[in-house]
Amino acid sequence: MNRISLIAAAAVIAGTSAATAQETVFTGTDVVEERNEALREDIAEDFERDTQIGNEGRQLGFSGSLALRASASNGNTESTDIGIGANYSWFDGTNGFGLQLSYRYGEDEGVTVEESLLYDLEYTRDFNPRFFAFAKLQGSVDEFSSYETDTFVGVGLGYRVISTPDVQWSVQAGPGYRVAELDDVIDRDFEESALSVSSNYSARITEGVVFSNDTDVIASDSDTVVFNDLGINYAIGTDGLALRTSVQTEYHTDPVPGREDTDNTFGLSLVYSFD
Repeated sequence: MNRISLIAAAAVIAGTSAATAQETVFTGTDVVEERNEALREDIAEDFERDTQIGNEGRQLGFSGSLALRASASNGNTESTDIGIGANYSWFDGTNGFGLQLSYRYGEDEGVTVEESLLYDLEYTRDFNPRFFAFAKLQGSVDEFSSYETDTFVGVGLGYRVISTPDVQWSVQAGPGYRVAELDDVIDRDFEESALSVSSNYSARITEGVVFSNDTDVIASDSDTVVFNDLGINYAIGTDGLALRTSVQTEYHTDPVPGREDTDNTFGLSLVYSFD
């Protein structure tokens, strides 16, 4: 399918690198094609919901994907950017396994400026169409973050509150254990019991409008963190035009010194498709 994607965002201009500034009219169409492809991929990610609770919607057997993006430049500037993403799942009708990995590496003028790994491994077992149990291991490794490592392992129960063609709502919760290693400046490592609570909700408001809200909470004595992703997808008319607005929020009850307790990311993506 041929797809042309358009996005209206000042961040695209603000994020232009120094290497891009050296491009001229003689650079050619390859750069335009690469940039449009990058925009298409970014917008496609905006329209997809990566979170999932339980085995709802999983296909039988094995499924997965692996993505790799890399870029390098030299001359007036020297930089390297690498991104790897993997998503694997298996489901036999009762038991489900899911693994998600995301690795990013960035280098500027020979100096590493980014290196992070996010991972999520989860097992889910259905008891009946409503109730299920889960066990999960999730965490991050990032030497350029206040939390150099942050790991949570837990178990619990889940319940599908609503499961209709137009509305899906599932919740899960359970105890676990959290281990975090903060950077040397902060020096506030901790290991403690924790509680995880998750909610995934989506509703088709009209034929062309879908509302979704996904929330994850990990609570412990040292810090409670809340991740929330709220979005609305609009199908504008019947001409292949779609719009997504979203707000992603990360909230910490006890942020590290010098950091705000709340981060919000606002997104607006506009896609026009035709064959």
